[in-house]
Amino acid sequence: MIDRLLDIMARLRDPETGCPWDVAQDFRSIASYTIEEAHEVADAIERGDLDGLKDELGDLLLQVVFHARMAEEQGSFDFTDVVAAICDKMVRRHPHVFGDEQVADAAAQTRAWEAIKAAERADESDDSALAGVSRGLPALRRAVKLQKRAARVGFDWDAPEPIVAKIREELDELECEIDHGAAAERLEDELGDVLFAAANLARRLDIDPGAALRRSNHKFERRFRGMEALAGKQGRAMTELDLDAMESLWQQVKAGETQ
Repeated sequence: MIDRLLDIMARLRDPETGCPWDVAQDFRSIASYTIEEAHEVADAIERGDLDGLKDELGDLLLQVVFHARMAEEQGSFDFTDVVAAICDKMVRRHPHVFGDEQVADAAAQTRAWEAIKAAERADESDDSALAGVSRGLPALRRAVKLQKRAARVGFDWDAPEPIVAKIREELDELECEIDHGAAAERLEDELGDVLFAAANLARRLDIDPGAALRRSNHKFERRFRGMEALAGKQGRAMTELDLDAMESLWQQVKAGETQ
C-alpha cells in the first residue's frame, strides 16, 4: 500500500499533469501543515477517537511522503532513505532489544537513550547541555525539553512547591508591569516567564503541558457551548448578555457537570 501512496504523490507533483497546488509547494510552505497534522493526531488521541486517529495518522504519513518526494526531486534523498534512517536509528538506540545490553526499567532506558543521543552529538561543536533541542518544537514542548536538559546537570528544584512559588513571583512581576503601563514587548517577556514556569511545574508533576492545555481547551469549548445552549433556551442571544449574566450561565453549566 505504501507504493500506492508514493505513486499518488509522484503524480500529484508531476509538473505537467499534477495538481497545481501540490506542484507549487516547497519544504517551507508544507512545514506548517506537517505541524498541524501532528496536532490533529494528538487531538484525536485526547478525544479517544480511534477512527479519527486512523485518518489523522494517514494525513501525517502523507506529509512524510510529501517531504520525501520533494527531496527526491532535488536528488537529496527519497522515502526509502527516510525509512532506512529511522530503522537504523531505532536499532542503534535500543541495544537492549537488538543487542546484548540490559536495562532495569523504563527510567533506565530513558537515561540510556539520552546517553546514546549525546554520543551521536559528540562530534558537534555545540557542547552545551541544551544542544540538540530543536527550535522548531512547539513552545511549551521546547520549554519542557530545555528544562529536562538543565535538570540533568542539577539545575532543578527538588520539589513542586518552589516552582509554585516561582509562578506566583512571575505573576507578581507581570501584574506590576501591567499596573505601570509597560510596553507590549515587556508584557510579552513577563508573560513568557509565567508560561515557562508553568511548563516547569508540569514537568515536575510529570504532566504534558500541551495535553493539559488541550484538555482545558476542550473543557472551555464544552462549557461555552453549554452557555450558548442555555441562553438559547431562555430566548436570549449571547451578544445580548452582560458579563454578570454570562458568568451566571457559566456557573450553571459547571454545576450541571457535577450532578
